[in-house]
Amino acid sequence: MIPQLSFLRYVQKQLLARRLLLVVFDGLMIITAYLGAFILRLPDATSLRGFLPSTILLLPLAVITGLPVLVVSGWYRGLTRYAGSHSLYGLVPRSGAMVLILLLISTLIGGAQPPRSFWILYWLLFTGGAIASRIVLRDVLVHHLDQRENHSPGGFQGDGTLIYGAGASGMGLLLALRNDPRFRIVGFLDDDEALQGRTLQNMAIHSPLRLPRLIERHGVRKVLLAMPTMSRRRKRLLVDQLTHRGLEVLSIPSLAQMATGQRIVSDLQPVAIEDLLGREPSNPDPVLLKAGVEGKVVMVTGAGGSIGSELCRQVVGLGASRLLLVERNEFALYAIERELGSHPCGVELHAVLGDACDAARLTLICRQHGVDTIFHAAAYKHVPLVEANLCAGIANNIGATEAVIAATRASGVSRLTLISTDKAVRPTNVMGASKRICELLIQAAAAEIGSGGPILSMVRFGNVLGSSGSVIPLFHQQISRGGPVTVTHPAITRYFMTIPEAVQLVLQSTGMAIGGDLFLLDMGEPVRIADLARQMIELSGLRVRDEHNSDGDIAIQYTGLRPGEKLYEELLISAADQPTQHPLIRRATEPHRDSEQLSPLIQQLHEALAHWDEATSSELLRRLVPEYDPEEGAPVPPLVDALAR
Repeated sequence: MIPQLSFLRYVQKQLLARRLLLVVFDGLMIITAYLGAFILRLPDATSLRGFLPSTILLLPLAVITGLPVLVVSGWYRGLTRYAGSHSLYGLVPRSGAMVLILLLISTLIGGAQPPRSFWILYWLLFTGGAIASRIVLRDVLVHHLDQRENHSPGGFQGDGTLIYGAGASGMGLLLALRNDPRFRIVGFLDDDEALQGRTLQNMAIHSPLRLPRLIERHGVRKVLLAMPTMSRRRKRLLVDQLTHRGLEVLSIPSLAQMATGQRIVSDLQPVAIEDLLGREPSNPDPVLLKAGVEGKVVMVTGAGGSIGSELCRQVVGLGASRLLLVERNEFALYAIERELGSHPCGVELHAVLGDACDAARLTLICRQHGVDTIFHAAAYKHVPLVEANLCAGIANNIGATEAVIAATRASGVSRLTLISTDKAVRPTNVMGASKRICELLIQAAAAEIGSGGPILSMVRFGNVLGSSGSVIPLFHQQISRGGPVTVTHPAITRYFMTIPEAVQLVLQSTGMAIGGDLFLLDMGEPVRIADLARQMIELSGLRVRDEHNSDGDIAIQYTGLRPGEKLYEELLISAADQPTQHPLIRRATEPHRDSEQLSPLIQQLHEALAHWDEATSSELLRRLVPEYDPEEGAPVPPLVDALAR
């Protein structure tokens, strides 16, 4: 304790000594400004000798009254090394108060008075001189601290760093990192030709075309992206170019994060692959978002899954009166209930540990709680696992959908939305075929119910980033282990969307449903998985090892398509889709069967599943979904085929 007290006293003495020096310096500045104002006002020596002696009494009064004004007003509380424009401009009213006090005293004393223009000159000279001196002191102190940091024993000199973006965010980032030992800022990069060749905060603004020369000259190893409004497409291309040169790329937070105060401009983080994929985020329609949720009793099946858990988060945020989380995985249910319960939201939560295939249980729960809306997200979706466990996959996916339909019809539920998948389009795997049957069941039930009962609809979309079935967590794991990163085929492509945006679109689709609707989400442009693997390797600061670069760190290994896997995914069966009031949601018109056609085949399928008869179950899948073709798979489109070559 005693050594700590001694250290604190030492620090306090050092601070007191520095402030005392600044006070003495400002006292000399007052004297200089006072005399300088007379010299400027009375330039000839005769007038100066005649006027100055009669008003010399005001000089000590200027010091005696001026310094207390500066001390009391907090002028010496700021740290000189961090003095910025706002703190320096704070001197203007303080110096104005000094002049007014001195003018009042001079008037009260009487006698010879300085010329009226003297007071303006005195104020301008002191204010300008004090601000200029602080800027010089700040820069000298910062330079001294940098030199001491870099040349002291064990001192660390940061990596050569460029800031990409010479706008307000770039300048803010430079000021925030000026004293950060991790970075040695050497300049800016900017695409705007009008800015290239100019300087910002004494740092040159370069064209991106000069990047190779800057890397060689300054040893640049990092680039900081300071363009928070950059589109995903542009960001992906830029990050691709930078990582190709072996540079580490860090990014400032988004404008939304900075505007809400969650993050500040200097909160740099590595660029995540999730930030580079998919389309630009859409602006949700608040009316559509809340239509099936606000003030309602909502049930989510598969509440512990990737989509189900995000549905629960957004349903809570949209003001549901009660939320029932149905999940048969005990830990997943515990995790989402604990997460939602830790944030007071006014929504009554009920965790239901149970199987979504249990129609009687679902019906009982819906009646007890008066459920208004059901989001059916429970399903087996991992293609290879369902392919290897055909009967279990079909029984779960179809059985759960039949159960929620039965519960909806028996308990007065207003809306039911099925979460479907692009793999249901011309399916080449059991999972996709089973989900297409789920769609057929919803369509048949909606047609049978007509316009007088609950509204049943479906939403179909592709891969979501970070879900349990996504390749991205797998690639992260493989990279952390040193590789190789496994890709099934050089030409394989997938659509990607973030989980929160996919769920937003699901909620808005529910608000537009009129019965039997099949909604399709605009997934943007497809991404080639081989390119995704390469970019993830490079974002990790590593190089791909291939025939062009034998010294690389991690190889990409092609393992061949898995059973039932497509080279590319589709969202449409027919082209007869129609726009909706949301630009990223379309309503599909596709062939379907009525209950009389479906029921006999579904009954036969249940009998085959009960006996674990895979051959008969597979044959019935083909009859129920004629476009299901596990043998041929999907044809390779010309563009994808060209990419592979």
